[in-house]
Amino acid sequence: MPTPHRNPPVSRVFLDLAVSLDGFIAGPNGEDGGLHDWYFAPGAAEDLKAELLGSIGAIILGARAFGTAPDGFDTPYHVPHFILTHHARPSVTRGGAAFHFVTGGIESAVDQARAAAGDRDVCVAGGADVARQFLHAGLLDEIQLHLVPVLLGGGLPLFRDADPGRLTHVRTVQSAHATHLTYRLSTRKET
Repeated sequence: MPTPHRNPPVSRVFLDLAVSLDGFIAGPNGEDGGLHDWYFAPGAAEDLKAELLGSIGAIILGARAFGTAPDGFDTPYHVPHFILTHHARPSVTRGGAAFHFVTGGIESAVDQARAAAGDRDVCVAGGADVARQFLHAGLLDEIQLHLVPVLLGGGLPLFRDADPGRLTHVRTVQSAHATHLTYRLSTRKET
């Protein structure tokens, strides 16, 4: 008897950012304000970190989130990173991660990241402008927020000028330094 044909697993494109209770992903002067303690503090959210490391096959970042280091940055995610930029430059590799610079916009970045990730997930990891572009274009399947119990009182807002819409709750995970919320969007556009 022939084996029934099964479609390969479909990877998701998801936004993953830490956010303060008052909706900022960085403080007034670009400071962290403790937003990333959920990831870097000893013993913090180990299960969630392991899940992310095992599921992500490619990462998309904006040029500001990439920073100014000419050869990339150290990351535990040894997967291709696609950096949205207006200035073409050759790819660089550092510590097992390749950094590719994409000048063709977010759709091009998603296409390249999905091809590189295969059946693994594509993570859009920052910054706020990139997140808003992906939301507005309908290119996200899910949003995963690490809601940190701090009030920054100002800074870089995540959802400024966001299109109205309803999200479907997927899960909530509590850790020592944050509440991790995942929501599904119903507006995903295929590229």
